Amino acid sequence: MPDTAPVALITGSAHRLGAQAAQALHRRGWNLVIHYRSREHQARELAESLNQERAESVFCLQADLSISAHIKRLADATIARWGRLDALINNAAVFYPNPTEIATEEDWNTILHTNLRAPFFLLQACLPALKKTRGSVVNMIDIYSEKPLDDHPLYCASKAGLASLTRSWAKDLAPDVRVNGVSPGAILWPENDGEMDKDHQRAILDKTPLARTGDPDDIAKTIVFLICDAPFITGQIISVDGGRSLNM
Repeated sequence: MPDTAPVALITGSAHRLGAQAAQALHRRGWNLVIHYRSREHQARELAESLNQERAESVFCLQADLSISAHIKRLADATIARWGRLDALINNAAVFYPNPTEIATEEDWNTILHTNLRAPFFLLQACLPALKKTRGSVVNMIDIYSEKPLDDHPLYCASKAGLASLTRSWAKDLAPDVRVNGVSPGAILWPENDGEMDKDHQRAILDKTPLARTGDPDDIAKTIVFLICDAPFITGQIISVDGGRSLNM
């Protein structure tokens, strides 16, 4: 009997928020494509764990989203695996400071290509399959898309662009495909501690009404809600930030 479970492609899902979203969707009975760029070991560990719960429900694909050919290859291989695609979650992103005075073309290409260009062309390549299933898209935005973070002009520009794409797609692709976004606040601090010292972290929490960081599961639950439980919601960007955006 053919597998009729819905299928989601989640970019950058080998670890952190992407992995949490993968686990949450898998619990709802979804088949998954775990995309990774360089974290092959983590991606395969996650897939193996989920496949033990439900055999042959998850597989991994490698792609560098800054390379156009990789984007098309990722879309084609995803759709070929089960012959369908029901959700695309554009989670992969590059984040690091790059003050205007020292930013380079390489910084521009690395950040804008991964954070903005890749979601556009990946959706373009997946669109016929998503239309067939009347599927949905969730883009990972950022609260800094609206009120920029110091010394991160390219990152903030990329996320502001993705927020605009989210709203544009919601209009252009309706009624066949729903498109929404999630804007995390302080959920997980950057992996490189040098990017955000303890004083900066404390300052962020002091301006967060709920006075704490969120949990990765807060993001995962919001993504699952938008994909599985919100058939009349499109064009919305939900801030999951403990109220931080109120004090920015």
